[in-house]
Amino acid sequence: MLAGAAGAGLAVAAGVQQGARAADLPPLGTYDVVVIGSGAAGMTAALTAAGQGLSCVVVEKAPTFGGSTARSGAGIWIPNNPVVLAAGVPDTPAKAAAYLAAVVGPDVPADRQRAFLTHGPAVISYVMARSPLRFRWMEGYSDYYPELPGGLPNGRSIEPDQLDGHLLGPELARLNPPYMDVPAGMVVFSADYKWIALAAVNAKGAAVAARCLARGTAAALRGEKPLTMGQALAAGLRAGLRSAGVPVWLNTPLTDLHVEKGTVTGAVVTRDGVPGLLRARRGVIVGSGGFEHNAAMRARFQRQPIGTDWTVGAKENTGDGIRAGERLGAALDLMDDAWWGPAIPLPGDPYFCLAERTLPGGLLVNGSGRRFVNEAAPYSDVVHTMYDVHGTEPAIPSWLITDQNYRNRYLFKDVLPVLPLPDAWYDSGAAHKAWTLDALATSIGVPAAALRTTVERFNAQARQGEDPDFHRGDSAYDHYYTDPSVLPNSCLAPLRLPPYHAFRIVPGDLGTKGGMRTDARARVLRDDGSVIPGLYAAGNASAAVMGHSYAGAGSTIGPAMTFGYVAAKDIAGTL
Repeated sequence: MLAGAAGAGLAVAAGVQQGARAADLPPLGTYDVVVIGSGAAGMTAALTAAGQGLSCVVVEKAPTFGGSTARSGAGIWIPNNPVVLAAGVPDTPAKAAAYLAAVVGPDVPADRQRAFLTHGPAVISYVMARSPLRFRWMEGYSDYYPELPGGLPNGRSIEPDQLDGHLLGPELARLNPPYMDVPAGMVVFSADYKWIALAAVNAKGAAVAARCLARGTAAALRGEKPLTMGQALAAGLRAGLRSAGVPVWLNTPLTDLHVEKGTVTGAVVTRDGVPGLLRARRGVIVGSGGFEHNAAMRARFQRQPIGTDWTVGAKENTGDGIRAGERLGAALDLMDDAWWGPAIPLPGDPYFCLAERTLPGGLLVNGSGRRFVNEAAPYSDVVHTMYDVHGTEPAIPSWLITDQNYRNRYLFKDVLPVLPLPDAWYDSGAAHKAWTLDALATSIGVPAAALRTTVERFNAQARQGEDPDFHRGDSAYDHYYTDPSVLPNSCLAPLRLPPYHAFRIVPGDLGTKGGMRTDARARVLRDDGSVIPGLYAAGNASAAVMGHSYAGAGSTIGPAMTFGYVAAKDIAGTL
């Protein structure tokens, strides 16, 4: 304890000393609010600050804007927002409060939960009033635990509507690219993907795919650059900032926070290759993302094995804002956790596996060749279970086992049914194929007898439509990424047609979820609960309001936008 206290004291002293030296750096300007990071948290904060009459600047480490938000599906989980209420979703504040409390538990103070639920709906209204963004209800995308009190089986998540990228003019070229490209000539929303995966075997899937193509054709005829998902959200927020006159400085990494008389009054950044001091009259809002690409921080805080090459978060997310806050004595929470999801480590980039592990005709086995989890459970839960099991049995990597019937029916990543998978997948060890289960077991290094027994048991249960071992299909959420033509349980089908396939599964993530501890006003706190004056945090630079859980699609972006908004309103005195 004494060593920890001494370390904290040295960190604070180092920060103050660095702040003192920073005063001698070239001045880069003075604004009411300095925002670090141009993801959903940072750009919403800046848009809000500008709307309150405050001068503001956004500094971004990357040569592009949008961060992980631009790479994402851009689901937004904010209960009782005006979009879902207008769509007739039967949400109420009481339902939302009961559900969030049940999901999060005691990990997050009740006042932070209330702040999110109270201010979240206003964020959506605010953003629509001050940007070209409009939103759609993701109908049918269930809350992740719909059986809990207040959970909604038909969902309360929203996503951005289609946006013409030409609204940004030349700035469009500086939008961070998506994690996955939309198929050429199509306009696809996040809610469409579940049906596109089924297009070869399902009439609605074929109709949705045709509708996506029709949207793309119509946009082309209008001369538009159609954007959806994270591309639309990031571009829409950036367009709002441009209209509000808020500058966004790219290629401008944060070096440290500047402190004067105990208050954060600016940021040391590198602009055009030269360090300088950017002063903030009213406050600094850190929305710089998590630390998923910082190997040292992941080794320090998270369970092993872990890798920076398994994340799909923006590559610039190396914890700069979190480390700067820690040097000033900020308390850190949830650093062991992330927005986990099973991923296939494909050559080049990992593939965050959503529908593929849930569709009928597949199962997950650990290194002992045995099932260990409900494959259709919320993706963060699957990875938590992988780590828990790995303590006693090898579960990292695990293996997604399917048969050829599965491959003949469903889209896999962007590979159409029936078509062969890329050779590079096999060469890298991410995919394996064999004509017998025993040969497949040998290829992936699991006991053949165990794999054979596991598949036989799974097949018998799948024919009955029941999973007494792991309860796959018991929750409404389990059925989201499934095939409704498969009966009696759309989650379950036996593996019967060779060749058999195996895909390597590792703990991937959308980003880390631990960071600076904040209060209900997004102010950064020390370990003793006191506030660091002038310092705010939102998004993955702060400890998530979701605690160790995940309420529904968009539980990352919804709170990020909300607490960016809360921080700016608090600085302006209008919260």
